[in-house]
Amino acid sequence: MKNFFTFIAIITLSFASKAQSGAKIEFKDKDNTIDYGTVSKNSDNGIRTFEFTNTGDAPLIIKDVKSSCGCTVPTKPTDPILPGKTGKIDVKYNMNPGPIRKTITVESNAINYDGGMTPLKIKGTVVVPEDVNMMEKKKSLPSN
Repeated sequence: MKNFFTFIAIITLSFASKAQSGAKIEFKDKDNTIDYGTVSKNSDNGIRTFEFTNTGDAPLIIKDVKSSCGCTVPTKPTDPILPGKTGKIDVKYNMNPGPIRKTITVESNAINYDGGMTPLKIKGTVVVPEDVNMMEKKKSLPSN
């Protein structure tokens, strides 16, 4: 009976150690969100970067990166990210005025996300500076 329990313990430990083996993706921003804040369409190019590290023990392969709409264009690394190394995913938002609420989905071989699918989010607000009418400005200036 003692041998049986030893056998079960060894099998359980071997499965547990194998379950943790593989690539893992950990993003610098713990909630996987970049907040643009309130930005001006005229002074911001809309590019932000999600930085990540492969904290696993196998190369991390980013298979695909998709946006929830055509107004957000992500770019992915082309080479595998080795264990302990970092990588980045750049996202360019087209800076349409109004609220930003977009999701980018990263498909990889990372074992720490269901099916290797990692959601990233961008949020914020894009404003357009008011045009100043020179005639209105002249009217508001004090006269001598």
